[in-house]
Amino acid sequence: MPTIASTNTECSRIADQLRRAFAGDAWHGPSLRDLLSNISQEQAHARPLAAAHSIWDLTLHIGVWTRAALASMRGVPMPAFVETMPPEQNWPLIPEADAVGWKAAVENTLRAGNELAAAIEHFGDERLGERVPGRDYGFYNLFHGIVQHSLYHAGQIAILKKGQASRPS
Repeated sequence: MPTIASTNTECSRIADQLRRAFAGDAWHGPSLRDLLSNISQEQAHARPLAAAHSIWDLTLHIGVWTRAALASMRGVPMPAFVETMPPEQNWPLIPEADAVGWKAAVENTLRAGNELAAAIEHFGDERLGERVPGRDYGFYNLFHGIVQHSLYHAGQIAILKKGQASRPS
């Protein structure tokens, strides 16, 4: 993982922050990969807080918006805002709540983060001000927003995970 001293472009620095959020060596605490590494499919599917999303829901949701950002770099408009989009587009349904499905959800989301970081790294600072297809802001805001969005939901995962660990069996 590059350090700040070895990155000399804004795109490299944003990519570094995204990699830290998804894969490790983050200042804030455990990365998404570390948080998800030892969660069983039962824990991922559990709803310890009735009004909250499950860890699995959050993992799929992070993947949705990470892949949408990646697609926007190829000219695909970002999906409609959450107020107008079908809920299952924003919060995908869990296809198979088994160990294979959980492993695939984690791998797909982490892979999306890695692919987006690589694409950002090669995006070019001169393009950061370009408007994101389907939005009224530029790629600079989108890329930072994806880092922030992913960390926000990683924090929720950490709380749900901690809550499940402290429950008596």
